Amino acid sequence: MTTDTVTDVFEEHRPVLLGVAYRMLGRVADAEDVVQEAWLRWSAADRSEVREPRGYLVRITTRLAIDRLRQVKARGETYVGPWLPEPYVTDFGDTVPDTAERAVLADTVSLAVLVVLESLSPLERAVFVLREAFGYPYAEIAAMLERGEPAVRQLAGRARKHVEERRPRYEVDPVQRRDLTERFLAAAGGGDLEGLMSLLAPDVRLVGDSGGKARAPLRVVETADKVGRFILGAAEKGGVPDLSFRFLELNGGPAVLVLSGDKPDSVFQLDVLDGRIQSVYIIRNPDKLQSLASV
Repeated sequence: MTTDTVTDVFEEHRPVLLGVAYRMLGRVADAEDVVQEAWLRWSAADRSEVREPRGYLVRITTRLAIDRLRQVKARGETYVGPWLPEPYVTDFGDTVPDTAERAVLADTVSLAVLVVLESLSPLERAVFVLREAFGYPYAEIAAMLERGEPAVRQLAGRARKHVEERRPRYEVDPVQRRDLTERFLAAAGGGDLEGLMSLLAPDVRLVGDSGGKARAPLRVVETADKVGRFILGAAEKGGVPDLSFRFLELNGGPAVLVLSGDKPDSVFQLDVLDGRIQSVYIIRNPDKLQSLASV
């Protein structure tokens, strides 16, 4: 391959590699670091015997992500308050024309699923991502991870059961989620507690991620009454100058980016089921909003 061809092949597969790395790590910066390291290895490798570049690159990226995930877990980082993944801009565009495939990709990158994936071992997480998000056969995953196929099937079954037992149920219909988000904003901005309560499921949960670096609840807020009153209280207090809102697609669904001037202040996203809001996610940790500054 010429230098240009080597670069072109890698860039063709970069979105997939970033998707694998982000689902493995839940952090945009870490995922980008892993993909950059994969590029360095790809550019320096003997590619004469590489028959399938995508599989080769996914294997490198997966192994690097496993190593990075083990380092993070080994450090035993303490985090102030609830943890949520770093918001990830998703725009599948024409690259994923199949509706069912788009739904799977959106589901496996959702905040709810990524929170559950944090509790898997690095190998379980890798198998789950490769199998459930990208549809790799067990035999290929086994080769990528240098494990026997029976062991990989066992890891996959254990990971799938764990995720299914713990992840909240929600609908992925973007139109309904966008509609409820707009009504949620209107009710909160207008101080309409009754209107807000009508949108919330009785057992709704509000998860705020600040990392101790911004104002947000340090515990999960539960029940419609408590969540509704918290939202209205926060809206009344305000305190954010030159406030504006922008809709965008994050983690496979509609979300709102709150701007203070031209700087990201927070992100919020809703999970919806049966026409009611089941979860409210608010991310205010400034470290997790840096990648949205240029969106």
